[in-house]
Order: sequence, then C-alpha cells, then structure tokens
Amino acid sequence: MENIIENSEKDLQEEVFVIEGRNAVLEAFRSGKTIDKLYILDGCREESMNSIVREAKKQDTIINYVSKDKLNQMSELGKHQGVIAHAAAYQYAEIEDIFALAESKHEAPFVFILDEIEDPHNLGAIIRTANLAGAHGVIIPKRRASGITATVVKASAGAINYTPVVKVTNISKTIEELKDRGMWFACADMDGERMYDCNLTGSLGIVIGNEGKGVSRLVKEKCDYIVSIPMKGDIDSLNASVAAGVLAYEVVRQRLGK
Repeated sequence: MENIIENSEKDLQEEVFVIEGRNAVLEAFRSGKTIDKLYILDGCREESMNSIVREAKKQDTIINYVSKDKLNQMSELGKHQGVIAHAAAYQYAEIEDIFALAESKHEAPFVFILDEIEDPHNLGAIIRTANLAGAHGVIIPKRRASGITATVVKASAGAINYTPVVKVTNISKTIEELKDRGMWFACADMDGERMYDCNLTGSLGIVIGNEGKGVSRLVKEKCDYIVSIPMKGDIDSLNASVAAGVLAYEVVRQRLGK
C-alpha cells in the first residue's frame, strides 16, 4: 500500500490510503487488499500496467483512466509511475493474529517490539526486515511513535501487506502479557551481552528503542536480557532499522542452527 494520507482529525477507520507505483499497487492486489478505486495513466499499454488492470477486474475495482497532470496532483510521494490506487483503510492487527500466524507456520512466535520509533523510514524498513526474517509481527505504541504512514508503507516494500502490525497502549504491559504466554524478550542496547552469546531461539521478542534515547528504562526492566551488537568502528551505534536487521538475522542464524 504505497501511499497513505493520514488525516489526524479522523479515526483509523476513516484514514485514506493511497497506493502509488506499479509494484506497490500490484502487490496490494495480489495480497488480497481491498482496492476501492484505481487511477491509471490514459493510453498506457505496458504489460506491467495490463497486469494491474487484470487484477483490478478480478476484484471489480473501479478503474479510472486519467491524465498525467491528474496523477501528479493526486500523488503524495511523487513516484506514481502512472498508477495510483485508493485502498481500504489499514487495519492494525491484534496480538492474536501474531500467534495465529506463528501457529499456522508451526513456528515459535517471533516478534519485534518497537519502543517509540519516530522515523517512518525506520519503521517501514523494520517491517520489511521482520517479514524477510520470518518474524510473525511488529508491535508499536500508540503514542510518541510513528504509525503507518505513506512513507512507512513505501519503505516496507510490500511487507506491510503480510506482516501484522499491532498498536498497543502500553509497551511494558504488553511485554508482561506476552511473557505470561511463554515469550522471552531481548532488549537491544550497546551495554548488553554480545548477541552471539545469547540464546535467541524459541518464543522470542526483540525490543528496539528510539533512534536517540534507545529503549526506555521501564521497558528495559521488563526484558529478560540485554543484547548488544559488536562494534568495531569509531562511532558507537547503528541506525535503528539496521540494528533490527542485524539482530533479526542472528535470530535466523540461531534458529537454523538448532
């Protein structure tokens, strides 16, 4: 869903999602997302566009052929590639959706919990990494953090269509509830134990903190252990989404090595 207009005066159900770009629109159709309207550059007959039209007709989506100027006016990201779709508003998942997905794959639950990630590029990139690393969901807070925006959707490269994103009121309380269901939590922090020396298998949550402040004290106290990524350079920290990616693939490595 690669372009979303988020109206702060409306609730979630009233948000408008605008998907831009050929791959993004096609992926949205193929993932089963409901597309209400499709706007296509009039006269474009390229095969990639024909594929989008075929998918739209399968869903009985309303197709509008419009000028390039019209598409430019509608575009939020400026990268429409001749096609824009209006999708049904994004519906945040529930915790149960994460467990159901893990169960359907016969895998121990693996989630990312993001403690006040503010940069939508980071959020989108983490959702993308979570999907590729086999995580079953991403949990974000309702306040003081990025929600699902156009930039998030674009940065996720389609992963938002497959990876449940849950928005919760209290991260610390959510961790407690998930621990009661058998999950363990590893908090990313530069002062923690080397990730190679930690057991990152089993039912696991990786906690990634704010870009500047890191994981908050209250959240860190709820975690079972603190893990660090070895650093060999002259600076002492990684971008939040990069750190999430490194830790995600250490989880993958350990799970494959079981």
